[in-house]
Amino acid sequence: NEFVTLLGPSRCGKTTLLRILGGFLEQTSGQVIFDGQDISHLPPYKRELNTVFQRYALFPHLDVYDNIAFGLKLKRIADEKRPGKLRKLTSKEIDEKVRYALKVVDLEEFEGRDVTTLSGGQQQRVAIARAIVNEPQILLLDEPLGALDLKMRKEMQIELKEMHRKLGITFIYVTHDQEEALTMSDTIVVMKD
Repeated sequence: NEFVTLLGPSRCGKTTLLRILGGFLEQTSGQVIFDGQDISHLPPYKRELNTVFQRYALFPHLDVYDNIAFGLKLKRIADEKRPGKLRKLTSKEIDEKVRYALKVVDLEEFEGRDVTTLSGGQQQRVAIARAIVNEPQILLLDEPLGALDLKMRKEMQIELKEMHRKLGITFIYVTHDQEEALTMSDTIVVMKD
């Protein structure tokens, strides 16, 4: 449940490490151990973590609600009535999860808004909501404040720290900004060369 920051200059491997953890790249040596299991060869969708990318990767043709619900509509969970079988989430289950995620990121009134009309900070919160709605154990954040102006960055640092506290999950955060790392982190991993 720590807030861990990977800190270092550009091109030192921070994002590469994050992509390896997320399953988007395969490491050339070593293992990725998660909860005592080697997950090095698991695809991203089978890992209990989600990523917030630097550019947010929101779907411009979907509103806020549907951007957040997107992954849930594809998700399958264990069917209690038929052991060993999987089922899709019901509309009610999806709605409950999306509304909770909207509440965590303080965007309850924005569910029907077009994502292209949102500010950078609001788009970032939609991207975070889309990542946390799947209830990951770890949230990977790849320089998510990089596109924001200084004032918004400072505000979002406080909001991210508060989201971390509310969710009680591990955040692994990439930045080259030492002040940002010192402000937000429980643990800082310094990378160089």
